[in-house]
Amino acid sequence: MDIRIIEQVLEEVQCDALVVGAAYMKTGQQTKKLMLAGTAREVDSLLGGLIQDIYTNGEFKGDLGELLTLHPVGKLPAKRVLVVGLGAQEKMTTQTFRRASAIAARHLQQTGAHQIVLALDQEEFNLGLDETVRAEVEGALLGLYTFKKYKHSSVNGNGQGITRISLLASNENDALLKQALQHGIALAEATNFARDLVNEPPNVLTPTELANRASIMAKQFGMEFEILDRPEMEALGMGGLLAVSQGSAEPPKFIILRYRGSPRGAGKGIALVGKGITFDTGGISLKPAERMDEMKGDMAGAAAVIGAMHAIAALKPAINVTALVPATENMPSGTAYRPGDILRIMNGKTIEIMNTDAEGRLVLADALSYAVKEGLSPIIDVATLTGGIVIALGSVMSGMFCNDQVLSNEIIAAGQIAGEKFWPMPLDEEYEEDIHSDVADIKQTGGRTASAVKAAKILEQFVGNAQWAHLDIAGTDFIDAKKPYQEKGATGVAVRSLVELVLLRAQ
Repeated sequence: MDIRIIEQVLEEVQCDALVVGAAYMKTGQQTKKLMLAGTAREVDSLLGGLIQDIYTNGEFKGDLGELLTLHPVGKLPAKRVLVVGLGAQEKMTTQTFRRASAIAARHLQQTGAHQIVLALDQEEFNLGLDETVRAEVEGALLGLYTFKKYKHSSVNGNGQGITRISLLASNENDALLKQALQHGIALAEATNFARDLVNEPPNVLTPTELANRASIMAKQFGMEFEILDRPEMEALGMGGLLAVSQGSAEPPKFIILRYRGSPRGAGKGIALVGKGITFDTGGISLKPAERMDEMKGDMAGAAAVIGAMHAIAALKPAINVTALVPATENMPSGTAYRPGDILRIMNGKTIEIMNTDAEGRLVLADALSYAVKEGLSPIIDVATLTGGIVIALGSVMSGMFCNDQVLSNEIIAAGQIAGEKFWPMPLDEEYEEDIHSDVADIKQTGGRTASAVKAAKILEQFVGNAQWAHLDIAGTDFIDAKKPYQEKGATGVAVRSLVELVLLRAQ
């Protein structure tokens, strides 16, 4: 994909589609005024006020994502103009432009367009051009994503027929705009890389293949890479990961990626920990057959942290970051771990097993213990951990459990930059009563009520004194149907938020 910034007058912009934005401003209880700024206003003038006329006639309202196609018939060299609604001016954020770009790009890729020009700049609405450029390119690349490599009649590739995306700006040599462009490309490519991992079928993306793809990516960016196999796990005492893996014919892998952005800096840096269950049957506590196929996505946390490392290595912030991924399948067999077993985690604590379908906290317990042993802080883990968080927050927000208010605020701020939402959840000590065990240090589950909180309280037992946050993405990692801005399947949630958090920390 050719992505560039161009500086041209509209009368010289040749493309298959020129994309401009239109917002509205409320002027009364029932009245609204069309708001055209920058390029959109100029296009309307060159077309004799056509956009304004169509708005006045009620054929276009300017709602977010609404599309209006115009044919310039010789008044502009662009073959068509696509006006995309930006919604209410007072609610406009960078997420508005990210979403609008995605919708426009997805629409255009179905119409035979090959070269498109994005000109949604809205500097007059108190958003910087660099912010909108970054959001536009992110949105377009995220919106163009498809996963069709296994369809015989389809050619896989993000964008299909679109080969060039140009962003119209007043100064193509502006260093800030070029930086914003590269930032947006890095974040979108990393998110799509993570989406690919989650969308792969489980017979392809085994723990070994996940480790292989992480290794290839690490070599591409010059990152340190290490894989621990079963003997190394046994030597370290990783009883949780080893127990979960013992029911599968696929060997477990403990994946370590190290980005060294500040080798002489203070501290060993941030740890990003991702749950890597490449397929989850529930083990002996077998899941229902309905929708079990979606359990290939139980490694979305692993994909998020590996994807984040992809962008971090591309953007090169001056900070150290380590990604840790405990990867295995959770399968039922004669060798599978059982309810009633007692496991010893790497930090020495024991866990009584109540339900083998609560395996994620076991593999994460070992990974968190490893991060503490390495002296890493803060530690952020990402996991499709509980159905309870889906009941609590649905598919709009991810649950965030955090033992440090500063880190909590940073994650929320990073999410706002990325257009992802995290809701702070409680970690009060009273919840520990339900994970008390009569025969081990803790129980693996604490019952159905507040299940997401109790799962987080279990993880908290393994983070020592480190700053720590747990992001439960079970409700946000996957969408069930196509949307105007996204393909059905993996969302790549948390990739961009993790990167933005690292960049904030690096400053």
